[in-house]
Amino acid sequence: MMARGWWLVGWLIAGALLPAVCFGSTAAAMPRTAPAGRVAQLTLDGPIGPAAAEYFDDASKRAVADGAVAIVLRLDTPGGLSSSMRQIISRMLACRVPVLVYVAPEGARAASAGTYILYAAQIAAMAPATHLGAATPVSLGGSTPMPLPKGTKAPPAAARSSTGPLSGDAGDAESHKVLNDAIAYIRSLAQLRERNAVWAEQAVRGAATLTASEALQRHVIDFVANDVSELLIKASGRKVEVGGRTVTLQLQGLTVRDYAPNARARFLAIITNPTIAYMLLLVGVVGLFLEATHPGVLLPGIVGGICLVIGLYALQLLPVNYAGLALMALGVGLLVAEVIHPTVGALGVGGVISFVLGSVMLMNTGVPGYAVNLGVIAGIATCAAGVLVLILWLALRARRSRQVTGDEAMLSETAELLEPVAAGGEAWAIVHGERWRVRSESALPAGARTRIVRRQGLVLWVAPR
Repeated sequence: MMARGWWLVGWLIAGALLPAVCFGSTAAAMPRTAPAGRVAQLTLDGPIGPAAAEYFDDASKRAVADGAVAIVLRLDTPGGLSSSMRQIISRMLACRVPVLVYVAPEGARAASAGTYILYAAQIAAMAPATHLGAATPVSLGGSTPMPLPKGTKAPPAAARSSTGPLSGDAGDAESHKVLNDAIAYIRSLAQLRERNAVWAEQAVRGAATLTASEALQRHVIDFVANDVSELLIKASGRKVEVGGRTVTLQLQGLTVRDYAPNARARFLAIITNPTIAYMLLLVGVVGLFLEATHPGVLLPGIVGGICLVIGLYALQLLPVNYAGLALMALGVGLLVAEVIHPTVGALGVGGVISFVLGSVMLMNTGVPGYAVNLGVIAGIATCAAGVLVLILWLALRARRSRQVTGDEAMLSETAELLEPVAAGGEAWAIVHGERWRVRSESALPAGARTRIVRRQGLVLWVAPR
């Protein structure tokens, strides 16, 4: 009886353990679930300016708020404004998640300001056939190289930029300050991320450049990746510093979400294009001029005022040469004066020359990507010159043309007598369909066609033809 009881207890225990064993084996056979989290992808393509800084600041905040565990910044830039670059880097350093800067696609570059941004990232990567460097401040362009520190070798010829000049003038204190500040800034970023600080200084001091493979050998970047998926795989397992703490990246298999610029960033990108800002200024000036010469039309004045304010707002965000802006204003003023009070062309020619010179000087063309399109300047200058030639032609034509009003217009006109006129007497005559009293020094019959010689009050003196 006792044996049968123990057999019953054994069967009950086996029945209870069998589902657990089956479930465990099934769970082991099931594939692992995908890791939680996502990676945000931002794209900076073009010059680094106010719009790019606005975009990165807004998109990075949205990505962190949405729970992104890392940010991939795809970079392809010729450089840009130092203020915007520093704004982006400040946001990168303050970001609560790691930022991976990836120079891509193939053929892209991280030149000038882009080199600083690459150095500031927790993970720096490049696609094949990309390059970086030439980070010399453009305001220091010159022909005299700044001496390298003792113990530092000059960059080889292959590593120097083919277009970037060496920086600085040995006697220019201001150039020294700007150069040394830029060197200290990129060296501090290199030391923060434990990257090649010597080459970073060469990139600033001597405009040195590197390809992706050379940058990997020089320990300027962490690795070369063909695409974003490979970037996440190679970055996984690496330890980085984020907000004073060490974080091990686990990014493999995470989904990637693109963050596009918001409406404000897109608007800034449009109006801070130097050519667009230049056109907005011109549309504003022309609109206000049309409203001043045709009061009450309203539309030109409204459109012109809006465009002028937006154009001026854009200019204060751009590297503007105010001497060029003053020359443009002088040129427009001279052209307007020529239209209102036509001269022999002195005002107009001076206005066209001043306008063209000011347009070329308007932007600091040393900043990569910030220059007014010369084709647009040439087209507008050609139009202005055409208008000037038209005004001069009309003025000369009016000067040579016959008078059509006043006493001079009536001289030599024909007057047909409606009645005979005695010598020294008066009679009625038709002139251009109008009845006039006429006087003649000789007697003339009715119907005679006479020539007007002068006017005396409301009486015309005539003579036989």
